[in-house]
Amino acid sequence: MSHRHVGSLHAPDAEMAVKNARDVYTRRNEGVSIWVVEARHITATAPGDKGPMFEPSESKVYRHPTFFDIPEEVGHM
Repeated sequence: MSHRHVGSLHAPDAEMAVKNARDVYTRRNEGVSIWVVEARHITATAPGDKGPMFEPSESKVYRHPTFFDIPEEVGHM
């Protein structure tokens, strides 16, 4: 199972960040592990960069999933 972003939180240190994330994001027992990253270690693109950043993928249609048969047992992707 892969991790997915579920939200943000504030904490004074890494240990409290994990505990806060557990309390906030796994209330329904759906979590199996938690991954916490300090915001200063995250690099992201800006919405205005969408064109230049993602346009090259349009020229590589062979990368689109429509070219592959996905087995039923894989589930959702």
